[in-house]
Amino acid sequence: MSERRTYVAGEWITGDELLEVENPADETSAGSVTVTPPSGFRAAIDAARESFDRGVWADLSPADRARVLHAFCDAVEADREPLLDTIVAEAGQPRFFAERAQLGLGLSLARDTIELYRSMVHEESNPVPVDQLVAGRVALSIRRHEPIGVVAAITPYNGAIVMAFQKLIPALMAGNSVILRPSPLTPISSLHLAAAAEAAGIPPGVLSVVVESGSAGAELLSSDPAVDMVSFTGSTAVGRAILAQAAPTVKRVVLELGGKSAQIYLPDAVDRVGAGAMMVIAGSAGQACVAATRMLVPDDRKDDVLGMVADTYATLKVGPPSDPTALIGPVISAGQRARCEQFVQAAADHGGKAVLGGGRPADLDRGYYFEPTVLDLPDNSNPAARDEIFGPVLGVIGYRDLDHAIEIANDSIYGLSGQVYGADVAAATNVARRLRTGAVNVNTAVFSAYAPGGGYKQSGLGRERGPDGIREFQEVKHIAIGELR
Repeated sequence: MSERRTYVAGEWITGDELLEVENPADETSAGSVTVTPPSGFRAAIDAARESFDRGVWADLSPADRARVLHAFCDAVEADREPLLDTIVAEAGQPRFFAERAQLGLGLSLARDTIELYRSMVHEESNPVPVDQLVAGRVALSIRRHEPIGVVAAITPYNGAIVMAFQKLIPALMAGNSVILRPSPLTPISSLHLAAAAEAAGIPPGVLSVVVESGSAGAELLSSDPAVDMVSFTGSTAVGRAILAQAAPTVKRVVLELGGKSAQIYLPDAVDRVGAGAMMVIAGSAGQACVAATRMLVPDDRKDDVLGMVADTYATLKVGPPSDPTALIGPVISAGQRARCEQFVQAAADHGGKAVLGGGRPADLDRGYYFEPTVLDLPDNSNPAARDEIFGPVLGVIGYRDLDHAIEIANDSIYGLSGQVYGADVAAATNVARRLRTGAVNVNTAVFSAYAPGGGYKQSGLGRERGPDGIREFQEVKHIAIGELR
């Protein structure tokens, strides 16, 4: 990516501060970008407000908005190789993961979301009992779904592009104006989206991409009265702060936050644990909020499971993205690697033990790598079972029976995702129904524009994707129409 400025109200602006982005695979520079100055954040908000209030985008037909957004996707697709290079450099992700899980999945999600929006009804008759219509002299009762206004989209480092698509496309298709603020750890890839917006002819002010080294700009977006909504993906701690910042202006907040998801194996599916363990860390190095990092298995098979999972993890090569045989890249920073080390130690301090891994790979002296790690946890009270680690660390916990497994899975402040495996599909599905979590995959997995995801409890508010995710970016208006008498 040659462009190192940020994109505000249809113009590329140069800030005074330079943000150096570190490549976590080798600790070199992945590139630099000029930080959006405070005046730029202010200009982005004001331009978004003006563009929405004037209706330059919101008043277009859905078909016209769809045409421009398909052109936006085309422009991103045309920039495919430089964008992939950027993702790999700034996030340290294996190229296959960047290509499939970020760009490929993101573009598919974007195009499907456009068509999903167009298939939905956004103005419809609103049923009201006849006697109430007569009493109010109402000839017609209408329910409309209208854009909410100015949306701040704040995205995480582990999925900068796919999460941006997940927020931008439904928000823009609904007619909103959007300000995208990516993580300071991986901001450069989002500038490709700004270039695509310019190429596609998205009107000035409808989409801005701002970059900062700290959090002051994000705090402004979360608190400013001219912003109507904040859509945030990230940690629960930051989500709590955003809720507090948004409260005085009572703006809508949609949060996809942390998770400590469980994968439950019925006794007839224990032989599936190797593949399930692989899903937690391959490609992402465990840096996924939906990662099912608690593996729940029958007590009498726990030792067998620990061996099977350790054997699986021992086959996974850790290394830089330049090595096409490496399935596990680095975590994002030295601080994140230290967090993994601290949780392995805390697990041991509370009666657990590392069956495999637990430290830095001996053959990698540069980059923020951490070994695929299997923890034998005595119970769900262990710190490694309670908190989100966000690294290639899996904890195995035994259960007495399925009621006990469900109790363990639900014993968490989080409730973002979950998995259940069982040859008896009916029994596995019954377990899934009892889990207090926003999504559960039974013997499979799906990530689709048509399927909603989101959290129970402290894993978030609202939904992303699916019809529910589109509705989050809309207000509901009721119109009662009668003749003047």
